[in-house]
Amino acid sequence: MTDLFGDPPHASQAGGVANAPLADRIRPQNLGDIVGQEHLTGPEGAIGRMVSAGRLSSMILWGPPGTGKTSIARLLADAVGMHYMAVSAVFSGVADLKKAFAEAEQMARTGKATLLFVDEIHRFNRAQQDGFLPFVEKGIVTLVGATTENPSFELNAALLSRTQVLVLRRLDESALGQLLDRAEAVEGKPLPLTQTARDALITSADGDGRFLLNQAETLFAIAPPDPLLDPQAMAALLHRRMPVYDKDREGHYNLISALHKSMRGSDPQAALYWLARMLVAGEEPLYVLRRITRFAVEDIGLADPRALEQCIAAKSAYEFLGSPEGELAIVQACLYCATAPKSNAAYKAQKAAWKLARETGSLMPPANILNAPTKLMKDIGYGKGYAYDHDSDEGFSGANYWPDEMQPVALYRPAPRGLEAKIAERLAHWEGLRKERGNR
Repeated sequence: MTDLFGDPPHASQAGGVANAPLADRIRPQNLGDIVGQEHLTGPEGAIGRMVSAGRLSSMILWGPPGTGKTSIARLLADAVGMHYMAVSAVFSGVADLKKAFAEAEQMARTGKATLLFVDEIHRFNRAQQDGFLPFVEKGIVTLVGATTENPSFELNAALLSRTQVLVLRRLDESALGQLLDRAEAVEGKPLPLTQTARDALITSADGDGRFLLNQAETLFAIAPPDPLLDPQAMAALLHRRMPVYDKDREGHYNLISALHKSMRGSDPQAALYWLARMLVAGEEPLYVLRRITRFAVEDIGLADPRALEQCIAAKSAYEFLGSPEGELAIVQACLYCATAPKSNAAYKAQKAAWKLARETGSLMPPANILNAPTKLMKDIGYGKGYAYDHDSDEGFSGANYWPDEMQPVALYRPAPRGLEAKIAERLAHWEGLRKERGNR
C-alpha cells in the first residue's frame, strides 16, 4: 500500500531507496504534507481536530482511488503514537484478522493502542465486518477503513454506527500539479513535457494521484530529454490518449460548453459532433459523462426523470465495457438528453430554496409535524393536530408544513413540458384542496 501525497524526503531519508518506485520516494512525512484533503487534515478538519486532541475515533475513509487514504491512515498512527497495523480485504481472510486482533490485544496489555487500517474494507462480507465490532467497542483497535464504494450500501449498519465516515475529494489540478512538482524534485529533473502536455497529463489522471505518478515514472524512465514531448508524442509513448487542448484550457471549456448548449438546444446532431470532438481529442470519457449527468438534472430534471437513469446506466456500462466499446453508452446518454423535454425548474427551485434557507435558518417546524417520542414532548404540544394524510380524502390532508412565522413560498414551478406538465396539474389540484380546507 503505497503512500502518494507527501513532500519529497530529504537526501538522508532517501538514501538506499534510489530504485524504489516513485510513489514510495515521495511518501509524506506528516499529515501536513497531504495534498488535496485539507478539509479533513487541516486544523479545522475532522482529522486535524482529532490529532490536536490526541485521540482518534474509528473512521471510514471514503473516496476515489489515488486520493491518499492509505497515507492518511499511516500518518494518523504516527501523529498520535499508536501501533500501526494494515490488512487488505482483497488478500486477507478470517485467519489474518484473528492474528491482527491477537496482536492488538497483546499491544493493549503493554499500554499501546493500535490503529488497524483495513484497505478495501467493503470487500469483506457482512459476517466478516461484524467480526470487527467487539474489538472496536472494547477499544482494542481503532479501526480506519478505506473504501471507494458508498459505505451506506457496502458496510453493515452496526459498523457504520461505530465509525465516522470521512469523505476524501478527488484531487484537483492544483493538488495533482503539486505531486508532479514533488516528483520532479525527487528525480532532480523536470518532466520532458511541454506545458500543454503537462496539463494534458494532469487532466488524464482525472483526480487519481497514483495514476498520475505511475505515468510520470514511465516518462522519467523512457522519455528522451529532448525535444520536449507535446500531447500527441506523449500519448504515443504512453499508449494512452491525451486531451489536445491549449495551454490555458480554453479549448477544453469551449468544447464542453458547446456540448452542453447543443443538448440544451435539443440538437442531437450537434451534441453528438461535440461529444465526438472531445473523445477523439482524448478527453476522459467519464469526465464527459459527468457533465452530461449534470445536464440531466439541471436542464431536464423531472420533465423526464429517466434522463438521469440513462446517465447512471451509461456510467455502469462504460465501467463494465471500457473504451472504446463503452463509449457507445455515453453516446446513448447524450442523445437521450438532447432529445428529452427540457426543464430547469428543479435547478431554479434548488437555488431559491437554498437562498430562503439561509435567510430563515433559525425557524422551527410547526408543532403539528414534530415527532413526540416522549410524554414531555406530547405535553408541550409536539405532534398535536398532525393529520395522517393516508386517512384523508384523496390521501391528502392539506395541512400546513411551513414555519408559523412565514408564509408558504412557491419554490418549485414545474415547466409545462414532459412529465412536469402532469406534475403541475397535480400541484394545482392540491393547492385548490388546501384553499377549500382553509389552509391557504
